[in-house]
Amino acid sequence: MSIHSTAIIDPKARLAENVSVGPYTVIGADVEIGESTRVGPHVVIQGPTVIGKENQIFQFASIGEAPQDKKYSGEPTRLEIGDRNIIRESVTINRGTVGGGGLTAVGDDNLLMAYIHIAHDCHVGNGVIFSNNASLAGHVTIGNQVILSGFTLVHQFCSIGAHSFTGMGSAIAKDVPPYLMVSGNPAKPHGINREGLKRRGFSPEALGALKEAYRLLYRSGLPLNEARQELGAMAEEHAVVAELVQFIDQSQRSIIR
Repeated sequence: MSIHSTAIIDPKARLAENVSVGPYTVIGADVEIGESTRVGPHVVIQGPTVIGKENQIFQFASIGEAPQDKKYSGEPTRLEIGDRNIIRESVTINRGTVGGGGLTAVGDDNLLMAYIHIAHDCHVGNGVIFSNNASLAGHVTIGNQVILSGFTLVHQFCSIGAHSFTGMGSAIAKDVPPYLMVSGNPAKPHGINREGLKRRGFSPEALGALKEAYRLLYRSGLPLNEARQELGAMAEEHAVVAELVQFIDQSQRSIIR
């Protein structure tokens, strides 16, 4: 364990072996940090927060601070961060609220570039990339392998499905189905994320099914409920379309169209 002499660590914090902490960093009570995580200088981590192993946290990040919610009254809500995440300069991640389930969660293998904000009660999956200045309002859900380009803004309670991609400066106020590319203010769909899906090994058959599903949703002129019925038949043969249908059925804010 390597702790700089100027770091301030509460006696109730628990740091595993091989954790390093840089100068002038502050780690509060009820913080747990896993093996081989590196915390840079001038970082503030408050609890209750659990951080997994092999993470890298860069300077000036604020992790596990109280939620920016006027209803919050000091309840012991939590933040949980998984393994092998890269959290760059000035990232802010807040704990949950009682009304939102009490938990903010970030998964594994994510790259959070500079000035990212993840608000209270957000749930972020695995393998995501958030480019500089992307921001999540409260209660947002992000699926696996999502890419948010710089300055993307996501409204509270929105869900963004797995493998989707947002263009720079996108403003998202409705749910984004999996596999899509969206951009603009307000964000609009611009096809499936074909190149991203090809890089991740999706088969030509799966890509073809998604292309047809996109046509039904966005180019056929069908109302959403009729397009959904057509997709239901496709879902019986194609797992990727079944995931798309499930997302539509579970949407609380309606999907981008």
